[in-house]
Amino acid sequence: MEPILEVRNITKRYPGVVALDDVSLSFEKGEIHAIMGENGAGKSTLIKIIAGAEAPTQGSIEIGGASYPRMHPMDAKKAGISVIYQEFNLIPSMSVAENLFIGEKVGKSRYLPDFKEMYKRAADFLSELGSNIKPETLVFELSTSQKQLVEIAKAMVQNCKVLIMDEPSAAISVAEVDNMLRIVRELKEKGVTIIYISHRIDEVFGLCDRISILRDGKYVTTGFLKDMTRKDLIRHMVGRELSETYPHTRGEGKELVLSTEDLSGNGDFHIDMNLRAGEILGVAGLVGAGRTELAKMLCGDVRPLSGNIYVKGTKKNFKTVSDALDSGIGLIPEDRKGEGLFMDYSVDWNIPSMCFKRLAKWGIVKQKDAEALTDEYVKALRIKTPSTRQVVRLLSGGNQQKVVVARALAYRADILIFDEPTRGIDVGTKQEIYKLMDALASDGKAIIMITSDMEELLGMSDRIIVLYEGRKTGELLRSEFNQDAVLSYASGYTGD
Repeated sequence: MEPILEVRNITKRYPGVVALDDVSLSFEKGEIHAIMGENGAGKSTLIKIIAGAEAPTQGSIEIGGASYPRMHPMDAKKAGISVIYQEFNLIPSMSVAENLFIGEKVGKSRYLPDFKEMYKRAADFLSELGSNIKPETLVFELSTSQKQLVEIAKAMVQNCKVLIMDEPSAAISVAEVDNMLRIVRELKEKGVTIIYISHRIDEVFGLCDRISILRDGKYVTTGFLKDMTRKDLIRHMVGRELSETYPHTRGEGKELVLSTEDLSGNGDFHIDMNLRAGEILGVAGLVGAGRTELAKMLCGDVRPLSGNIYVKGTKKNFKTVSDALDSGIGLIPEDRKGEGLFMDYSVDWNIPSMCFKRLAKWGIVKQKDAEALTDEYVKALRIKTPSTRQVVRLLSGGNQQKVVVARALAYRADILIFDEPTRGIDVGTKQEIYKLMDALASDGKAIIMITSDMEELLGMSDRIIVLYEGRKTGELLRSEFNQDAVLSYASGYTGD
């Protein structure tokens, strides 16, 4: 079958970094084609070049019989290429219908759209996707999954031939993922080519026809997923065998270091829990169960309405995040870009940023002390960066996550709260995070791990507590771990 889209010998160089090195790929009409690779493999750079957001250093893009040494955004639109990025390209203050038809002529006038026709056509496109979103709704009022549907509808309005989806399931619930996958399959049946970027291996195997793998900016292989095993895929991605998915070298937890008593606030109610040094406590629950809300109370970001928090037997009343940090509690937040990092500052500023007070002598931080601390954690976590002076925004997602972890560890906290520690990062980097967490617990650190990944939850935890609508519904020891039990408690079952 003749390809609908080809990239030929694409190379992209940035100062100090070769993001893509002579990459050639082809995509066929009506296929779902996955692109996978570790963070830093070049996936995001490739889709930006296809979409016209970046210019390649060399190479070309072939589509519709035309060759483009550099694809401009309008070229991509005319060729039928649409992209749904992780960070949606919608205008929050405008209605759904207005977002769908931006740049499109609706009605007879050259200057003003026919709003009646616009709303009708918008409703038709949304209905085709099985959505009940009202066209007049303002985008800022929508949930994440609804915004994603609007992005898909916008691609349909533009009569796209190639739809690129960048980590489409990263921030939505299991039920919402199922609906999104249904829509993707329907688009395939209509002849749309889907380029699907994801770190979720099971999802890719269940959805995609073919897969192409990148590693360190280079093309590795392309194949049919029906001919490939999970082990093959991981080996191609990381260039080595990953023999142990979830390391567990630690013993039982020892000293009680953190406990709550009837803790309420921030949407949670009457939470009793405890955490011991040397253990990983998993916190499970569906979207909206109150997991992150609990973490924010424990780390001092939100003050409880009632109840108590004890650290090593001493009652605490955290008024700020600094109070919690001074008591040894550090948070690795779910939103690394919004809450975990100073995106426009360098690696060697971010990592020691919470430690400046400790590093300072007579109110001055010596540059060599900050650099030594940065170098220690860059090496320990294998952070890939051309220099510690590199701006964090320019790092891959996985390496940004490592900087967040390094920042908390540098403060020497004894109690670490990991909120979705591996969301949006690749399988190889996940292994490094898992080994790091295991090593920290083995060294006596106490870890609370909030995760929506069931395999991660069962594989890494020593104990699990489950929340439902802000209440603790169950607790499981490692010997009792069972997916059905977790899901039952997460659905509100209390065992009464």
